[in-house]
Amino acid sequence: MEEGMSLDDVIPKTLMDREITGETVGEVKAVADMHQRKAEMATHSDAFIALPGGYGTLEELLEVITWAQLGIHDKPVGLLNVDGYYNSLLCFIDEAVEEGFINPNARHIIVSAPTPKELVKKLEEYFPRHERVASKLNWEIEQLGHSAKCDISR
Repeated sequence: MEEGMSLDDVIPKTLMDREITGETVGEVKAVADMHQRKAEMATHSDAFIALPGGYGTLEELLEVITWAQLGIHDKPVGLLNVDGYYNSLLCFIDEAVEEGFINPNARHIIVSAPTPKELVKKLEEYFPRHERVASKLNWEIEQLGHSAKCDISR
């Protein structure tokens, strides 16, 4: 792992006993629920990386891609495409671009590579190419009203 990088795990308290988290490098932070988990990860990350996984991984992956498209963040989203695990998903996304459901520039939100070293290099070289639906500043201002009602830092 490169100097200055840390890998932390953010997990809802109710899942701590049931989840098989393996060995974590860094801090394990227990949070109230999945919404707080996502908010914590988005706030404290420099990039998002999806390893091969199931429904939860796919749901979180598509959400951070959507957040990038909307302009909520401008962080890279990477797929560690071990043994071609994400090939079908990438083909589906390419088909959605061809059919006009996804803007070709928005396709570049996702970067993928078969090895961690290649993926980190691509993430470091990432720059957004897509037009955002809403600016990050507008989104943050809009959310201030919600933040005052629900403190997610507990």
